[in-house]
Amino acid sequence: MNKKNRPTLIILAFISIYVVWGSTYLLNKIAVTELSPFFLASIRFIMAGLLIFVIARALGQSLKVTKKQFLNTLLLGFLFLSYGNGVAVWALKYIDSGFAALEVSAQPLVILIMMYILQGKKIQPMSILGVVLGVIGIYLLVSQQEILSNENSIIGVIMMFSVMISWGYGSLYVKKADLPQNYFVNTGYQMLNAGILLCFMSLAFQEKWSWPNLWQTDTQWSMVLLIIFGSIVAFTSFNFLLKHVSPEKVATNTYVNPIVALFLGWLFLNEKITPQSIIAAIILLAGVYFINTKKKLALFERFKK
Repeated sequence: MNKKNRPTLIILAFISIYVVWGSTYLLNKIAVTELSPFFLASIRFIMAGLLIFVIARALGQSLKVTKKQFLNTLLLGFLFLSYGNGVAVWALKYIDSGFAALEVSAQPLVILIMMYILQGKKIQPMSILGVVLGVIGIYLLVSQQEILSNENSIIGVIMMFSVMISWGYGSLYVKKADLPQNYFVNTGYQMLNAGILLCFMSLAFQEKWSWPNLWQTDTQWSMVLLIIFGSIVAFTSFNFLLKHVSPEKVATNTYVNPIVALFLGWLFLNEKITPQSIIAAIILLAGVYFINTKKKLALFERFKK
């Protein structure tokens, strides 16, 4: 990759994971109302993986990988997609798409704590403030009466939290993993491996399978958009960023994802946005900002002196 083009590619990749992934909550919510979650995710990732391989070959890229690279893509495919996405789609059966996006906005907080526990990385003073705000925001978000009074919603909340842990560990593992150098090939193997794993998960849960021509039109279009943009474009951008930007920076897509998801959920699915959710979102996103900002940290250090 030309180093001169790297800044532009990084900006475009961030736009992709910010906006496109924000819309996938809506698309998954629409599709999961008709399709079983693991079946839905398996079709999405198998199709996306095969299309990525076709694109890679058309660009003259070799699909050969070492055994170690294949095993790493298998592990990351499970962490990011089989569990990370499959369980997230399952959780959308119990909670609104906007609420799910708000909960996932705590991803940088989870990654920061995991970096401290697993890597011994020191938490900076402003990041500590971010952690405190993040905890307060999460508490306000999940303590709403609408959530506490609905047992299924609690299940959805727990599922989404486990998804954040899975994505967090995967994000840290990528930095040291031996993976295919080409981002299309890397993404393709992760998606195809994840899709096959999701097929077995779907069979294990005895989910109902159906042919695409029998799906409702909204479900068909949602799947097409999930495959092309949510999978091929956004996930390739995600893998690219993890190699060139720190994991906690990549996780800042959670700044924008909740806003996009809340707006689209309200616009197309008539999902309610409660005042407490808005307050929780402001506090939570403020915490995420303090976790990732550098300028505020420098000002804080000068003030201490």
